[in-house]
Amino acid sequence: MKNLALNGKRALVRVDFNVPLDKTTREITDDTRIRAALPTLQYALGQGASLVIMSHLDRPLKKLKEDGTVDTDRFSLRPIADRLSQLLDRPVLFADDCLSEATLHMSKSLTPGQILLVENTRFYPGEEKGDADMAQKLAQLGDVYINDAFGTAHRAHASTATVAQFFAPDARAFGFLMDAEVANGRKILDNPARPLTAIVGGAKVSDKILLLEKLLELANNIIIGGGMAYTFMKAQGGQIGNSLVEADKLDLALHLLARAQEKNVRIFLPHDSVCAEAFSNEAAHAVAPSMSVPDGRMGLDIGPEAIVAFRAVILESATILWNGPMGVFEMPNYARGTQAVAQAVADATALGAYSLIGGGDSVAAITQMNLSDQVSFASTGGGAMLEFLEGKTLPGVAAIAG
Repeated sequence: MKNLALNGKRALVRVDFNVPLDKTTREITDDTRIRAALPTLQYALGQGASLVIMSHLDRPLKKLKEDGTVDTDRFSLRPIADRLSQLLDRPVLFADDCLSEATLHMSKSLTPGQILLVENTRFYPGEEKGDADMAQKLAQLGDVYINDAFGTAHRAHASTATVAQFFAPDARAFGFLMDAEVANGRKILDNPARPLTAIVGGAKVSDKILLLEKLLELANNIIIGGGMAYTFMKAQGGQIGNSLVEADKLDLALHLLARAQEKNVRIFLPHDSVCAEAFSNEAAHAVAPSMSVPDGRMGLDIGPEAIVAFRAVILESATILWNGPMGVFEMPNYARGTQAVAQAVADATALGAYSLIGGGDSVAAITQMNLSDQVSFASTGGGAMLEFLEGKTLPGVAAIAG
């Protein structure tokens, strides 16, 4: 981005302002994604550019009103214009669409330092289809194109990928956030310091198959927690009670364990679990061996022995990747495992390890514990970072970097 000529130019900036809004008041409940884009926006303004900012919000075409029309009130970016104006301490103009002649005229009328936020790109079917005609119209809104929306980089959409082809290579670039996401992801993929420990959690093995396959090529240690751990337990003959299991993935679990042994990758599964009578914070719960969960109970968090074992592995690591919680951390009685892993990652980072928190629930847990500034990098792009770490080419990255 620093190589772009920005003075006097209209910078068309794709950001990820897909922020949560209160259903009743339409007020933003978490502006983290807006704040994450501020360095890019402030730099471009400081270089003498005007800004035309575009983003999506939710999936409005999948959530039509009863009469079959788009709910333009519910999914409008207008509340974001107000918040962005506060954060940048200057007015933010708003366009009611992103493709009309009126919006194009607004963009061409901007003077250096002015900002225009255009309406939700996903109000148009062409966005998710990667439509070239839509992308060409969007491209007319700017002289240079900056993609700072890593959270949507894995989508070949009109505003995130196709639009880049309408700008010369020296007129398109990553924003600072996008650049940091890619650079930090590559620290895991390209010659990481060792030992490399990957902590993988979440509900289902099926969601993380490609990541686990990739990690068998990369990691020295793989810690597995969350609901997905019980598929591995069941595959090895464990009694898991009512714990979550993917019966059709038992053979896959055994295959992954066998491949890990062949490659000398150490797999760590939780020795014990916090087991409850129901999927409820109020349910009676107790600790039991993970391979012997009592009938009628389900594992909802890793137990105290697993916490100690996992912490020891994490503290021995030089590089750490964390993707997925250790339990149902939204419920306080089953949050200790995830909180302990978050603290261990922060402590390892303080000892000199490089730590990447791979988006989604892991970032939520780190944020919840006020440890965001005690890890090396917390990704803003859950699905995008997951696909990047799986080794996939992300359309939004390839459109800029080739």
